[in-house]
Amino acid sequence: MTEKPRLNKFKLLIVSLLTFVLLLANTANIFASDPVSDPEADQEEFNPSETIVHHVLDDHIWHFFDGHYGTLYLPVIVYSSEKGFDFFSSKNFYDDHHNMVEYKGYSLEHGLHIVGDGHGEHAEGGFLLDLSITKNVATLLINALILFLVFRAVANGYKKNHGKAPKGIQAVFEPLVIYLRDDVIKPNIGKGYEKYLPYLLTLFFFILFGNIIGLLPGAANMTGNIAVTLVLALFTFIITNVKGNKGYWGHILSPPGVPMALKPLIVLVEVIGIFTKPISLTVRLFVAITAGHIVMLSLISLAFIFGSIAVGAASSLIVLFINLIEILVAGIQAYVFTMFSALYIGMATAEHDEHH
Repeated sequence: MTEKPRLNKFKLLIVSLLTFVLLLANTANIFASDPVSDPEADQEEFNPSETIVHHVLDDHIWHFFDGHYGTLYLPVIVYSSEKGFDFFSSKNFYDDHHNMVEYKGYSLEHGLHIVGDGHGEHAEGGFLLDLSITKNVATLLINALILFLVFRAVANGYKKNHGKAPKGIQAVFEPLVIYLRDDVIKPNIGKGYEKYLPYLLTLFFFILFGNIIGLLPGAANMTGNIAVTLVLALFTFIITNVKGNKGYWGHILSPPGVPMALKPLIVLVEVIGIFTKPISLTVRLFVAITAGHIVMLSLISLAFIFGSIAVGAASSLIVLFINLIEILVAGIQAYVFTMFSALYIGMATAEHDEHH
């Protein structure tokens, strides 16, 4: 009876050690090399701020590890009013020494934004639209694919085990779905919650999976991108205000029980509140995820600032601990975003009592 618990503890220890080694090796590669830097960069003093910002922001290349085959050059899709659509690899923006160069009249600004060459129509304010598959866009597509495959397997499990106890991946996700339905979505929305259930469940798992993927070595900071969090918040904003009933808009445009002299001020506050809700959703998720990445990268930077193996080992142990906390934060942020979305929708669709 004692052999099995010991074996499980041994497996847990091995997995923890492998995770630590993988994290240490990956972070060393991230900070020790930069595929878009010039050859003289190794002679310059290490700049932690520049390095951290570079790895937190989006990019047109995806660097996994040091070496020629450790970099994935993502496709560039750009439309300009002068040239129309252009499709090519982002590798064309770098020469053999990884210095940035122009290609087809386009160039990368800080490795992120595609700009024109400054000639002709571009200089006169011509239209330029960047539709490239960046690192965050690629991660978003991967996240959506994983979400589809996982819940397709869960749905198949429901069909096979109908009327029986859940098994496999169904047993993992069913308690979480039931908890979200009964303890988060239903209490906050109330009557008619069923029609919003698919959206809110998708919202939760999309954010959860995105947060966890962002913690993997070499992954992109998708949910730490304010454009992603803004779009998610806009979905909640649109549903809330489109589905808002007469009572919801009545309380905003003509608050009951408020003296006439104060109504204009209260209405202004209520209207501002319509827009502050999605802003709070956007900023909360963006800041929480980005802050976690910055803290971990800052601790890793200590090894390169002090040039000490001991400091590197100590900071890596702390980073491993923080990384485990970040897994918890990933779930909390997905829960908070979903809970507030359900709350806002519930406030807009609830029947308001006009009797005072």
